[in-house]
Order: sequence, then structure tokens, then C-alpha cells
Amino acid sequence: MDLDINQYLDVFVEESKEHLQNMNDILLNLEKDTNNKELLNELFRIAHTIKGMAGTMGFTNMANLTHDMEDVLQAIRSDEIQATTKVIDILFECFDALDFSVNYVGENGKENDDEHLEIIEKLKSIFNSGNEKIEESEKSVSSTAEVFDEYLVNAINKAKENKLNVYKVNIRLSESCMLKSARAFIIFNTVESFAEIIQSKPSVEDIEDEKFNFEFSLMIVTEISKEEIQKEIYNISEIEKVEVSPIDEIDTLNVETKVKETKLEEENKTEKAKADMSTTTRTNKVGKTVRVDIDRLDNLMNLVSELIIIKTRMEDMSEASSKEDMNEAIEYLERITTSLHDAVMKVRMVPIERVFNRFPRMVRDLSKELNKEINLEMSGEETEVDRTVIDEIGDPLIHLIRNSIDHGIEHPDERIKLGKDEFGTVKLKAYPDGNNVVIEVQDDGQGIDYQKVKKKAIEKEVITEKESENFTKEECIDLLFRPGFSTSDKISDVSGRGVGLDVVKSKIESINGSIEVETYEGQGSKFIIRIPLTLAIIQALLVELGDEIYAIPLSSISEITSIQRNSIRDIQGQEIILYRDKTLPIVRLNRIMGVEEDDTEELTVVVVRKGDKQAGLIVRGLIGQQEIVIKPLGKYLVNIKYLAGATILGNGKISLILDVNSLF
Repeated sequence: MDLDINQYLDVFVEESKEHLQNMNDILLNLEKDTNNKELLNELFRIAHTIKGMAGTMGFTNMANLTHDMEDVLQAIRSDEIQATTKVIDILFECFDALDFSVNYVGENGKENDDEHLEIIEKLKSIFNSGNEKIEESEKSVSSTAEVFDEYLVNAINKAKENKLNVYKVNIRLSESCMLKSARAFIIFNTVESFAEIIQSKPSVEDIEDEKFNFEFSLMIVTEISKEEIQKEIYNISEIEKVEVSPIDEIDTLNVETKVKETKLEEENKTEKAKADMSTTTRTNKVGKTVRVDIDRLDNLMNLVSELIIIKTRMEDMSEASSKEDMNEAIEYLERITTSLHDAVMKVRMVPIERVFNRFPRMVRDLSKELNKEINLEMSGEETEVDRTVIDEIGDPLIHLIRNSIDHGIEHPDERIKLGKDEFGTVKLKAYPDGNNVVIEVQDDGQGIDYQKVKKKAIEKEVITEKESENFTKEECIDLLFRPGFSTSDKISDVSGRGVGLDVVKSKIESINGSIEVETYEGQGSKFIIRIPLTLAIIQALLVELGDEIYAIPLSSISEITSIQRNSIRDIQGQEIILYRDKTLPIVRLNRIMGVEEDDTEELTVVVVRKGDKQAGLIVRGLIGQQEIVIKPLGKYLVNIKYLAGATILGNGKISLILDVNSLF
């Protein structure tokens, strides 16, 4: 009898994700304490468990990878090999491969075709040639990659046609060299005086940024001989070694063959991936799940049984029953439905730790990439939020943390000059605040330079110079959230592409949240995100607007007041009133919603807030506070401005819910 694995897929994915999260945490701790046997034992157990689970499901690629991981971990446990940085880097690569595979299974209901041969080779090379050989295996991978460059093939062929020499030049700088990139610049200039450089490994940008050890290689086309090249380069000081090797016809032929093979392989992979996607059915996709404490389910079950009891009681009530009995039954029903709502909410709630867990690894990788020393301090991981909010908040937090590390925190030598600790700190903190959850991302870096932001905005024509003259600090910070805006001078993998804070803002506002910034020049910045506990059921204020009823989320309301019509002033096209010694912008909802305006002298104003900004919404009248269930407007009306959804009132009428964030 064939085993139908589809019914076990969601269990496999859910449990594998838990094991992988533990693996990630242990690897991060093991990097700090490589001799900790307890961590090694736990890591071995996790790899063994995943191997068993993958084997049972028939996922042989994952099983093979974890089998080789086990061998390496066993060797470390028995002190045959050392858990060096390179070994831990390879184990992190294994984690990434497993994480990708599990997510692929979750999306497609089957294992991907990657056999992880490159990583398995690296794992085996730890045994075969000692830890030093790992670097060589990495080099051989990269050197193989360089012969796959089609531009290189054409350049070599052209050189051969013109009877020119093609050489690969490996250059090693002296380890006492203080300014590597400056020395490399001199070498480039010298070589370019007698040859054409057709390739540099690492890239020119990486060499300029000193993202290389003391060694780099050049592929050059020249008329002069190998000996002359060596002589010219050795004339430059602080050079330890120069190796010049000719690229002959046979190499070129191999390159061409390999390019063709690679292209064919890539095409086959693409076709296979397309075929996989088309044959994968929706039924295989693993649904979103939430692991729930059994006590919460018991409570839910108990409340449902109470609901059945009151339903039976109300059915049994005859016409002779008194109004008092009916009122009592309705009150009882109200208590149960409120408790039921709370219980369902708690079932949907998951700790924000689910999002926070991915950040220590990300910070570790970024620290290495940017050559910065970073400590990540996290608190409030146990704070619970709705499952749907958890899915949305991850990406904005990734942007903010990357932003803090790249733009905010200075390089260690710079920090020491400023009298700071060489280790920069990023604090990630979550805590409940009424019906909201607050998440803070704080760094102790250089803070935001208002003048630089303003200057960049003028350069990029986001604002004019005249507009910028009267800009406050807060308005300068708001520029950071404009689409396509970046203060980075150089484009890198981390920043400078103009994708970042505008994405953060739109994503947070799409879940009815808000973002504020506090910054102190030279001391650091703090981004404060406020998000609702849930997106399903909220407390709202029902207001009248013409003959229609609208709902305003209570979490956005500061207060309610009344003003005289003649107290409204028009300043440069914006209506304002002076309220509590501050100017309060006025929003006439009837004009936005296309409803008739009232001509009364006394106006009711609902003061709403978005972050640290406030505005007054003019309404006809107030109906009262009510708990409402948010219903989406449907796919055809999804992008309508100013509306967050709709709700059905007790009398069956529909009330539209206002999106406060889009009103000002």
C-alpha cells in the first residue's frame, strides 16, 4: 500500500521550521563558544531528527545533506576537527539550504531538485584536507565560475585573432600594506599602461572598498611578454608575489564548451522549473497554521457549549415569557459572545518571537559584510500579536535593522575616535500598549543628518531649494519615507537603491499601523512602529456624515470636541484651527466622501492621530462606540483611497470604515 505523504506535509513543514529555528540559534551561540559540547550535542540531535523526517517523507536531497552534516558534527564532538569560523560558515550554508528546501516543500508540496552537491563537497573537504582546503575549494568554485563569462570568451577570441597575448595575473600584496585599495589602484594604473584589463577578481568595486584579503587576479590582453609584465609589477612597492600564466587556445576552447554546457543546463533547469510549477497543484500547497496551547482550545470548546445552552434556552422561551427573562438571556448571550471573541483572538495570537528569531543571523551576516561590530539586543519577544500581523511585519523590520546597521552605526575605528564603544548596538523591543503593539528599533549610531537629507532631496528634485528653506527637522525626516529616496552615496547589496523606508511606511500603514522617528545627531535613532493587535475585530466610533454612517477606529482617536465655524482659518490652502495652543489641520470628510455639507455654526470635530501628527475630522454627529468586524471591500474595490473596509451594523446596514492614515 502506497503511503500518501500529502496528509503529513503540513506537520513536516511546521516541525522542520521549529527544528531549523533551534539550529539557527545554536549556530549563533556556537560561534561565540566553539567548545560548548551541549550546543554541539543539540545540533547533532537536530540534524539527526531532520534527516529521519526527510527520509520518511522521501526527501532524499535533504536527508543526504543532513547525513553529511551529522558526520562533520560527530567529528567536532569527538575533537577530530575544530569548529573554526570557516566550518561554522559552512554549517550556516547547510542551514540556508535546508531552510530553502523546507519553504519550497511548503509552497509546492514536494522537494526541489537541488542535490546540494557543492555544500556536501565543502563538508567532505573539511575531512579530506583539513580546514585550510576549504578556502581552496571556494576558490576553485569561483575560478570555474570566471571561465563561464561569455564576454571573457569573446575578448580572448578577439585577442587571439589579433595575435595578442592573454594572461591571468595573480597578485599578492604584502601583509604590511596599510592602504590595500590605494596600492591596488597603482597596480591597475601600471597594468593599464601596457595592457587591457578584461576581468578583475574580485570586482573593481570590491577592491576599491577593500573587500578582499591581500590577493586579487586580473585577466589581461597585451603585446608584451610574461617576464616584462612581472618586471613592471614588481617595480611597485609592497608586492609580495606576482604569478603570470598564459591562457592558450585549448583553455579558450574549454571555456566555449563550458559556456554552451552551462547555457544548456540553465535552459533545462528553467524548463524543468516551469514544468514543476505547472504540474504542482494548489492542493499540495501547505496552508498557514498556528500552533495552539491546548488550554486555549479547551476554553474555546467550553464557550461554544455555553453558546449552545443559551441557544436552547432562547428557543424554549414561549411568548408567555416576560421581557425581564428575555433581557437576562440576551445579557448572558452578550457575555458569552464577548468571551468567545477574546478566546478566538487568543487562539490567533502568536508571540512576536516568531519574527524576531530571524534577526540575530541577519545581523551576524551584515556585520561581516560591512566590517562592523554589532550587538543585537532583543526584548519583549513574548509579546503576542495576531497571526496575520506577524506575516506583514517581518519585511519592514528587516529594512529598519539593515538601515540602522548600514546608515546609522559607524565603523569601529570611527566609533573609537568619537569616544564610543567599538561595538555598535541595535535594540529591538516589543511591548503591548492598549489595543496596539509597539515595536522599537533603536541604534547608537550617528543619527540622522537633517542637512544631508535636505541636500539629497534637492539633488534628486524631490523638493525645490525654495521649499526647503522653511523645512523643520520633522519635515526633513518625512523626506526619508518618500518613494525612491536614499541618502546612500553608493549602491550596494545593502542600500542605495531607493527601496527601503517608503516600503516600510506603506507596509505598516496597510495594516493600520503608524511609524515615528526620534533621532539625536551623533547619538543614534529610534524608529517606533505602532500596529494593531488584530486586523479582524476592532473598537470603533460610529459617526454620521450626511445620511450615512462611517466608522473610525478608536485606536486612532485622541479626543472629540466642538468648534465654531468662524474659528477655522485658511493658511495657504490648508484649513486649520488654533487648538490647545497648537495649529490643528482640519479635514472636511463630507468633501472627501462626496456627502452634502451641513450649514450649522457649531461643528463636531473628531481629533485623530497618525504617529505624532494630528488632524481634526469634521462630522455631522456621533452615534457611539461599538465593536465592529472588519470585512474587506473585495478585489474590485481594494485600492479605494480613504477606506479600510466595511462592517455590517446591527440593523443590517453597511458602514464604511475610514482609513485614518490616508486622510492626512
